[in-house]
Amino acid sequence: MTKENTIGRRRFLTAAGAAVAGAGAVSTLTRSASAQNVLTIRKQADIPYKPDVLVVGGGPAGIGAALGAAGKGANTLLIEHHAFFGGVAAWCLGMPINQMRPGSKSRSKVHELVLEKLRAYGDQAVRVGQHQLWCNVDYLKVAVLDALDQVGCKYLVHTRAIDAVVEGGRITGVVVATKRGPAVIRAKAVVDCTGDADVAYYAGAETMKELGSLSPITLCLNLTNVTREQVRKANIRDIARKAKKKYPLIPNGWGLGKVSNGHSFYINHAGTRDIGQFDATDPVQRTQAECQSRRQVLQMVQAMREFGGEELKDIELIGTGTQVGVRETRRVKGLYVLTEKDALSGQKFDDVIAWRSGFLDIGFVRFSKMKIHDVPYSAILPEKLDGLLMAGRCISATHVAASAGKSMGNCVATGHAAGLAAAMSVKKKCLPRELKVGQLQDALRADGVDLTRGGESQDRLDNKG
Repeated sequence: MTKENTIGRRRFLTAAGAAVAGAGAVSTLTRSASAQNVLTIRKQADIPYKPDVLVVGGGPAGIGAALGAAGKGANTLLIEHHAFFGGVAAWCLGMPINQMRPGSKSRSKVHELVLEKLRAYGDQAVRVGQHQLWCNVDYLKVAVLDALDQVGCKYLVHTRAIDAVVEGGRITGVVVATKRGPAVIRAKAVVDCTGDADVAYYAGAETMKELGSLSPITLCLNLTNVTREQVRKANIRDIARKAKKKYPLIPNGWGLGKVSNGHSFYINHAGTRDIGQFDATDPVQRTQAECQSRRQVLQMVQAMREFGGEELKDIELIGTGTQVGVRETRRVKGLYVLTEKDALSGQKFDDVIAWRSGFLDIGFVRFSKMKIHDVPYSAILPEKLDGLLMAGRCISATHVAASAGKSMGNCVATGHAAGLAAAMSVKKKCLPRELKVGQLQDALRADGVDLTRGGESQDRLDNKG
């Protein structure tokens, strides 16, 4: 065992990234220049992959980024802290993956590859709506693996980002926690698809968060032993009103949606809206939100069984999501910040790399019509930090504008663009911000992306959700 020594935090990470020490080595990590407490690293893991592009977070944005980068030929690694990929699409138990095919038309080769792999498993796996995919989530988890394998993307689950390596104003790696200890994964370009902008935050990029206005958190649930006709007859708002005194955690109302090609129902509701504000990046508040939400689920089920009359008296709880669904936390301040006006007016940009469709939806707080609007390249690049791109719900946008793009198909689209940009910047040996946008746009068009949709009005039925 080597002698313990105290070194600066960034120096430690730099050294660790250059050559990760073998098991049994001991170093001391100083949390900051002013911190008195130190963290001793006694075991460090060796990650066998040496990617050029590292995608952090395996939800819809991360899937889009990984498929985009690897599909372009880049040596790509996707990491996820859960046991599977899919993010909210997988742990929300049947909620539709919205805006995947607006107008029943293909958005890109990346979107279609996921659908192709789902369809390969038959009718039990997926049903295609007017813009959304209704999936059995366990088929989805495997379909994503099939898509990643096809493009040659390497991946790791149970691997959580816990810090970042920054050298000369450029992110050069991500520190991860594994069962064998922490490790540093070096990369030439990093795409933050964590939803909460974790990597950008760890790296020191400026982030934005409106405490007091955050969208509510929801724990989705599955129910059975009830028919569609019984659900149709039940008056949920009346049930909630009658049951509120006995079950104070329940929302004022909720809806039951049919799980695709099955005999169960899912609920995706207002969640914590009526309980209070929770910041999911705060460990204490996140714990409160998770635990209160699980209590809330039981109270909702009991309320339906006791106050739902003949229609719901036998309804049964099958299960709840892996974790709560978080609609909003940090967003990264980019070279451009998308605004509410951009969404409502259908703003176009010369540096367009994606577009967002659907509705401006602040999680059961506000639901407004908007136009399809462009996402500029300048909104997926941090204002100052180099080597990093963002995708999904943590791109550069105001509180209201963020809600206009959180549908999962839109997250896949910004991920696709970010992954392509990362791969191209590596190949051209330039920083992502130095990449010529015209070349990125050509690559996106070659992948089936129509970059002329900005400004289009949307039919309410076709794009609801």
